[in-house]
Amino acid sequence: MDFSPPFDPDLDACALARALIGAALTVRGVGGIVTETEAYAADDPASHSFRGPTPRNRAMFGPAGHAYVYRAYGLHLCLNVVGRRGEAVLIRALRPEWGIAEMRQRRPTGPLCAGPGRLSQALDVRIDDDGRPFDGTDLRLRPAAAPVTGIVCGPRIGISRAVDLPWRFGLAGERGLSRQF
Repeated sequence: MDFSPPFDPDLDACALARALIGAALTVRGVGGIVTETEAYAADDPASHSFRGPTPRNRAMFGPAGHAYVYRAYGLHLCLNVVGRRGEAVLIRALRPEWGIAEMRQRRPTGPLCAGPGRLSQALDVRIDDDGRPFDGTDLRLRPAAAPVTGIVCGPRIGISRAVDLPWRFGLAGERGLSRQF
């Protein structure tokens, strides 16, 4: 499986969120380089896992290196990487690299992958991807080829609890972020 160091299943959510910056992510062969992430821990009141397992968040309590996909606001799908039990990292943005023409067919106007909903639409993330492994079959994650420098952090976006935690990570100066730091 491609989910290997630095994607150690024992990394806490913030360490995993940092480790995913610069990683190559593809969904059915289409994807790019992860440029923005957000961490959610089991004891975090903003996390879907905070109150324990439910049918919706079941994947967050499954094996590390699997996807947690959910529908936000009844509209957009969001793609997360599961880490430790009850922890996941939301993929907020990526720099498109592979299958850009396919992404543009799915998102004819506006930014392709700046924001979790846009990213999921461009990559054709599906609700049935929930719980699937990042093993190279449909979903693939590869660590950055070299150490990534210039990672910045700040507060998470679009939540109402634990808003002060600086658990959003991104590449400094990257143009395609969901929101600048």
